[in-house]
Amino acid sequence: MASASAFIVPDCSSSSTAASRFIPLNKIRIRRVFQINYHPISAVRWGPKSSLLNININNRRLFSSMALTVASNAETIAKVIDGKSVAKHIKEEISTEITRMKEAIGVIPGLAVVLVGDRKDSATYVRNKKKACDDVGIKSYEIHLPEDSTEQEVLKYISEFNDDPSVHGILVQLPLPRHMNEENILSAVSIEKDVDGFHPLNIGRLAMRGREPMFVPCTPKGCIVLLYRYGVTIKGKRAVVIGRSNIVGMPAALLLQREDATVTIVHSRTKNPEEIVRQADIVISAAGQPNMVRGSWIKPGAVIIDVGINPVDDPESPRGYRLVGDVCYEEACQVASAITPVPGGVGPMTIAMLLSNTLSSAKRAHNFE
Repeated sequence: MASASAFIVPDCSSSSTAASRFIPLNKIRIRRVFQINYHPISAVRWGPKSSLLNININNRRLFSSMALTVASNAETIAKVIDGKSVAKHIKEEISTEITRMKEAIGVIPGLAVVLVGDRKDSATYVRNKKKACDDVGIKSYEIHLPEDSTEQEVLKYISEFNDDPSVHGILVQLPLPRHMNEENILSAVSIEKDVDGFHPLNIGRLAMRGREPMFVPCTPKGCIVLLYRYGVTIKGKRAVVIGRSNIVGMPAALLLQREDATVTIVHSRTKNPEEIVRQADIVISAAGQPNMVRGSWIKPGAVIIDVGINPVDDPESPRGYRLVGDVCYEEACQVASAITPVPGGVGPMTIAMLLSNTLSSAKRAHNFE
């Protein structure tokens, strides 16, 4: 059997658009979720014995208003995990808490973004993050440097933001130009402002039992929050993460392990990847290969979190392409119990978690509860 890197498959149909109905969630007591420590939905105890994951979310109004979108097509059995809806709720909560903080102590959280080069996708991400900041009331700062900038120039701006008390989070948009040392630049961000969660000390703490990172990387954190908000049990389940990048795959596996799942990572050198994926109760796919995971790979009743956002040619689209995930959605819907769509699944959660981390940083800096 070939390795996973060979599993680039033709695009599958996505012509069906299912109608939906809404089923309210019951009141859920969550003992372990990720530092969404803003009122009114959570109570966080900071201190030597506190845990990043030891947060109770116990708000009937919030969870009764959350919905599982269920496709009504007779051939589709999977519930749709609506990341866009969850992210909207979280942003509303963040906005309320920022207003409370501003009125109480006169502080507005600040997020600085450093963008190097002219990649269109990176510029789009930065633009979306700025809009999200504006929506919730976070003050945004942006530095856009040319592609041929030196590493020292980037480090200079990071140092200035580290020293600026009005900046509570610093984000370096990846990827950086090839002539720059990514590790040096990410390590230069103060760990107290590393809202992306990429600082080596944050990742190291995430990997160690009994240690707590100051921040959890946004996309993996968003995946786990989606599972919790939809009442998916993680403890004791078999989980497979497809992809081992430092940004998504590796930290996602660490988070699942912290939640007491039995975790396997499938990567480009894995033999028989489909057989391994077929054993999983939970699949998080971050491989970056369109429609790689087929319906035949999926265990009946599994929950699928699809991180992939891949453009594929589509002459019928005004843009000439459309976005699909790593998982063949139409096939997976017939096997899985729940699945995130692409777009509208993990993507909105990534930005929501960035805003959440920035708010948490501001609160920590000013000892605001």
